Amino acid sequence: MKEQIEKLFKENDLSDDALLSLIQTDECDEILAEKADDVRRKIYGDEVYLRGLIEFTNYCKNDCYYCGIRRSNKCAERYRMSFDDIIATCDKGYSLGFRTFVLQGGEDPYFTDDKICEIVSNIRSKYPDCAITLSIGEKSKESYKAYFDAGANRYLLRHETATDGHYRRLHPEEMSLTNRKECLFNLKEIGYQVGAGFMVGSPYQTPENIVADLRFLQMLEPDMIGMGPFIAQGQTPFAEFKSGTLELTLRLISILRLLFPYALIPATTALGTIHPKGREMGIKAGANVLMPNLTPSDERKKYLLYDNKICMDDDAAMCKNCLETRISSIGYKIVNSVGNVKRERI
Repeated sequence: MKEQIEKLFKENDLSDDALLSLIQTDECDEILAEKADDVRRKIYGDEVYLRGLIEFTNYCKNDCYYCGIRRSNKCAERYRMSFDDIIATCDKGYSLGFRTFVLQGGEDPYFTDDKICEIVSNIRSKYPDCAITLSIGEKSKESYKAYFDAGANRYLLRHETATDGHYRRLHPEEMSLTNRKECLFNLKEIGYQVGAGFMVGSPYQTPENIVADLRFLQMLEPDMIGMGPFIAQGQTPFAEFKSGTLELTLRLISILRLLFPYALIPATTALGTIHPKGREMGIKAGANVLMPNLTPSDERKKYLLYDNKICMDDDAAMCKNCLETRISSIGYKIVNSVGNVKRERI
């Protein structure tokens, strides 16, 4: 297995069988993490980039079986942030040093293209030195182009699984993996920095599904790859399913870093939820992005994609200071930077 890791380190690829073996063994996790850290440091040094997350609506027209804000969850306390509140949250984030804002929400029909464009153009006008990321789901190519023209320059859209049979077990019939993939390629064609990704340990996931995810990501070549453990939410059909494991998530972060040396890879909040030092461990395994939550606490408590989410009551300034201390303690540093992808190959 050590020989396979060395090959992955040097060539940024392996055969399907070799990837499958690597995914399923825990014998070489330490070596994997060391190699991943070496690759990341050669491109990004010891810098960790922050993205300020603004969860501006928890209304969603979709009914994904794993998601706590699915439309069928009658227990969800719904909210929408106002235009003024969104801008005020950006103001606070900017004063704290954030230079990337991530506007995330369910697929909420209330936020029409005109409303999204108005929000984006105002942020762009006020903070021309910032990156504006949208994470609002599947839209038409025309809608994506309108947001881009208004000033958005990044878009996050996890594909969740690249295998149609697995996708069907996670989503209702009206949703389509073909459309999800088409959206991602449309975003790239328009010119966005694109993020994709998947859940680790999602219901019915197999190691072969994960290999298919990695192959799809190689086709897409996204700038950012978001990947965290599945965590069940109590008001969903998957409420009784076990969470994805820390060990497999960290292993896959390292594999991703070796497959995609240039990628921006977050140590997710979900990773911090399943282990008190999960985010630090994710950074050490090859991640280089953190996404602290800027959402006002009253709304933040209602954006429950999964149960037991951390940092629900933390003030944004307190959260940033905490992360700076924690990341410094493991030998890395948080930087106040837009943090663009670096496409160099090694």
